[in-house]
Amino acid sequence: MSERYARQIPLIGEDGQRRLAESTVFIAGAGGLGSPVSMYLAEAGVGEIRIADLDVIEESNLNRQILHPASRLGMLKAESAAQTLSALNPECRVVSFAEKIDADSVFRMAEGADLIVDCMDNFETRYILNEASKKLNIPLLHGAVTGFSGQITLIIPNETPCLSCIFPRAETTSSAPIIGASAGVVGSMQALEAVRFLIGKPTLAGKLLLYDGTSNSVDIFSVKKSPRCIVCGETENL
Repeated sequence: MSERYARQIPLIGEDGQRRLAESTVFIAGAGGLGSPVSMYLAEAGVGEIRIADLDVIEESNLNRQILHPASRLGMLKAESAAQTLSALNPECRVVSFAEKIDADSVFRMAEGADLIVDCMDNFETRYILNEASKKLNIPLLHGAVTGFSGQITLIIPNETPCLSCIFPRAETTSSAPIIGASAGVVGSMQALEAVRFLIGKPTLAGKLLLYDGTSNSVDIFSVKKSPRCIVCGETENL
């Protein structure tokens, strides 16, 4: 077992480390949340990381998107992410997609993964990820951040409420203001939740974690499935 994991193996065991090495994680978004999620999962020893983002790096991204140095302004985020992650851990296989995540492409990107991580900034794409999670039977780790605050939840298809149960008609606020460190905190929480899931430890499945950066407080609530959910409810096939 590589020496680089020596400080975490006492916590997760050699079996846990092997589980990480054998895992494939699809990360949707290489921005404020995708940066810490992908970097910590690569450093933790996840065997394959797939990361998708259509955008190019802009100067306004730099306060929070730590995957991308200022020297790469104008580069595709997916390409920049692959460079950074491969440099962080050459043992991690990185597959990047510099294309839009839509109702068709999502299946090619996510198929065969052990976990889908939602690091997007809009609910249109989040709902696409949610439907793909249900159809492919792959758990979805949702994260969102704005201002000083954020939220995460783990969705297990056919077991827990899906994203549409929890947020049936959510809308995205365009270009919402954000403190970079808030994305760092919430993204790190997502990365830790991903590790716990991949090695079989207790998770936030069926719960919603809300982080308030103005007071550094965390609240966790149980969430329930909606029988009227258009994705996983009793009416989905009507």
